[in-house]
Amino acid sequence: DEDISPDDILARGIVSEELWAELVRVTRALFQRGTDMAAEQGLILVDTKYEFGLRNGVLTLIDEIHTPDSSRYFYADGYGARQAAGEPQKQLSKEFVREWLMSHDFMGLDGQTPPEMDDAFLATVTQRYVELYEKVTGKTFQGDSTADPHGRIAEAVEAWLSQHKG
Repeated sequence: DEDISPDDILARGIVSEELWAELVRVTRALFQRGTDMAAEQGLILVDTKYEFGLRNGVLTLIDEIHTPDSSRYFYADGYGARQAAGEPQKQLSKEFVREWLMSHDFMGLDGQTPPEMDDAFLATVTQRYVELYEKVTGKTFQGDSTADPHGRIAEAVEAWLSQHKG
């Protein structure tokens, strides 16, 4: 990811002014929808990232949205009191994984090997992701015990792609 301003994007010709205006419009609409959905579940969508590409010249959202990998959520309940007291917000995101990695001297630098996560920490990661899923969607998470999760994912992607050719 590269930090870049809108002016630089346009000056470097990365996108046209017309496409930039469309990106801004779509991004704001997505964020508003995510904000509304989060609020319905007692959450605040703090920030997120969206990734776009062009498919046959059409602006296309190309990655997941509003997940713990792309977004941070705060609990609305108690937000104001924590903010007024200067306390950290209670949040749902992958930030705790980043903090764990840094506490194990991993910074994601070239050539660095990530530390191995023990079963207890992996269980915590799973629990937090399930908590976010259930909190955002209002649905109970139904796990899948498929022996071949990679095969199941590949099959689902292939099925979707075959329905959306063009």
